[in-house]
Amino acid sequence: MSDGIEAAFADGPAFIPYLAAGDPNYEASLEYVEALDRGGADVIELGLPFSEPIAEGPTIQEAVIRALESGMTPERFFEFVEELDVDAPLVCMTYYNLIYQYGDGEGPRPFVERANEVGLEGFVVPDLPAEEADPLRDACDEFGLDLIFIVAPTTRGDRLERMLEHVSGYVYVQARLGTTGARDDVSDQTDTSLERLADCDVPKAVGFGIKTGEHAERIIAAGADGIIVGSALVDIVAAGEENEEATADTAAALEAKARELKSGALAGSSETVPEPEQP
Repeated sequence: MSDGIEAAFADGPAFIPYLAAGDPNYEASLEYVEALDRGGADVIELGLPFSEPIAEGPTIQEAVIRALESGMTPERFFEFVEELDVDAPLVCMTYYNLIYQYGDGEGPRPFVERANEVGLEGFVVPDLPAEEADPLRDACDEFGLDLIFIVAPTTRGDRLERMLEHVSGYVYVQARLGTTGARDDVSDQTDTSLERLADCDVPKAVGFGIKTGEHAERIIAAGADGIIVGSALVDIVAAGEENEEATADTAAALEAKARELKSGALAGSSETVPEPEQP
């Protein structure tokens, strides 16, 4: 496990937000990610846009389209990471084709090496089967990065065992079947998924559908070590675009939402909720 990600889970439940890098444009996206860091993010998942995001619902698909239209590419993504001013460790969420095809030769090593150079600490790759993960796992081991797998409610048996053999950093526990998207309730599949991972020796972070501080509290109380929130935050970015709000207003809304979600997670673990820092 990378030092940054290990530290993120060391002092209570981790809040892990997601945004697509470059949504709606490069400069605004930098401000939005930094706002999440100020709001209490413990780890930040940055989406490297891919033209066929099969695991994503409409909200994040639209964010990916906006980011691609704004000119986001793998090399621009690495520049974006270098330019960010955040304390939270950064994880790249993308699809394996972009990783495999990067650089002069085929294979994941050049991408992982470049990721390490710019300060990324791990990867989530939704379309990479555990059975085919050895090359990426080897490259991650070489450069000290984590490889995080998504465990669905239906993942069991040999497939689950292979994932747990390869995973490091944390397990991304998919709270419900289907694609990503904010919901109004907490899935009753969450408890079952967490029970199946009771013996897992890395932290368990639950995602897919978390929208409010109350959701965060309930999921942590159910035994999760962290929460992953994407669509509820991307909705704020999209609303800012539709209403032609200033970037600063959208950044403030993201920071406030981050504080709500982090506070909910802390409440679920009976930790003391910190007072917000004064500007």
